[in-house]
Amino acid sequence: MLEKVVIANRGEIALRILRTCRELGIKTVAVHSVADRDLLHVRLADESVCIGPPAPAESYLNIPAVISAAEVTDAVAIHPGYGFLSENADFAERVEQSGFIFIGPRPETIRLMGDKVSAIAAMKQAGIPCVPGSDGPLSDDSEANLRTARDVGYPVIIKAAGGGGGRGMRVVYTEAALLNAISLTHTEAFNAFGNGTLYLEKYLENPRHVEVQMLADEHGNALYLGDRDCSMQRRHQKVIEEAPAPGIPLEQRKRIGETCVAACQEIGYRGAGTFEFLYLGGQFYFIEMNTRLQVEHPVTEMVTGIDIVKAQFLIADGERLPYQQEDVLLRGHAVECRINAEDPETFVPCPGTVSVFHPPGGPGIRVESHLYSGYPVPPYYDSLVAKFIAYGETRHAALARMRTALSETVIEGIKTNIPLHENLLRDAAFLEGGTDIHYLEQKLGR
Repeated sequence: MLEKVVIANRGEIALRILRTCRELGIKTVAVHSVADRDLLHVRLADESVCIGPPAPAESYLNIPAVISAAEVTDAVAIHPGYGFLSENADFAERVEQSGFIFIGPRPETIRLMGDKVSAIAAMKQAGIPCVPGSDGPLSDDSEANLRTARDVGYPVIIKAAGGGGGRGMRVVYTEAALLNAISLTHTEAFNAFGNGTLYLEKYLENPRHVEVQMLADEHGNALYLGDRDCSMQRRHQKVIEEAPAPGIPLEQRKRIGETCVAACQEIGYRGAGTFEFLYLGGQFYFIEMNTRLQVEHPVTEMVTGIDIVKAQFLIADGERLPYQQEDVLLRGHAVECRINAEDPETFVPCPGTVSVFHPPGGPGIRVESHLYSGYPVPPYYDSLVAKFIAYGETRHAALARMRTALSETVIEGIKTNIPLHENLLRDAAFLEGGTDIHYLEQKLGR
């Protein structure tokens, strides 16, 4: 087993990884910025290394600093968590070239799936259903691009090949607006990602966002752990996730899962990964693959009983997956609420010192959080401060437990979006299940 691991992340996911390391008897090294010296996982780790100033570019995104931390502590592997460097193929490559184990997919796989154009081509080759589109990057030929959009049919969406997190996208409803939209998106994509390559897809107006969780080892074994519905979003950022996705027939769920398994084997995938789809009219349409651990992985763990983070370590250590597809059984329902340090009305981030933190508890409740009373939430990073997960034998039971959990939570000293979650947990359309990706923004009117 891996003897010592650098946790190259912060917040609740760093603490989640640390706890799995302790369960497996792995020593931990917490890397942190100057602003994060008081993080809970930094206090609990066997060793800690300060890797730079608060700005992410000078600390958590500083590849030489992270690798140096592994070198000076005699670690053997690096776990990137999610965000930051987790889907950076150059980082994964540098880690392996430096003699360490990267706990994630191979660099070439991250690079393949990180470029949306090459990812779509690979998925089509593997038989994954994709959104109708340009079948490759848009060119500098304006007439060719106009013809492509006509063939696909308006509305269309222009996307950056190297994009992510909802950035580098623009919806176009008319031919008159297409060329200007391409020009603007190209400039935005180049400035944001250093890659101005664009592609075009049919814009599906009212889809759901459904994703399939995968695990694959380096021996060619792969399996799917069911699906999740992540349609409750604001500005392409997920707010509530649940597993399994409501209202999808069992046979269809099985068919898309088996197709994803075949795709993983086709591209030689290794580790945990997630296929993301738009789901409309009873059909799945591939949009991207996340080659990392997902924020919402706990809901899948709750309904399958499989520890995804533990599986990442076993796979990285060269072991075979310890279960077969027939061992993966979905039981009950799980819902996750992302708790952010932000104003619930304006959504402006709200850093500050947490004077009181009283997390929820009780049957079926799981809390993933690095908060504690007296913790200073810094202004430099993502506003996520906790994830509440509720499990029940039915969706109705899980939602009822989540309402109870939200009502008994106390977080003082900062504002959070708990009132938004309480509102959504009473919303008739959400309670019925199957709301689309635009529902929350339409409900909020912005």
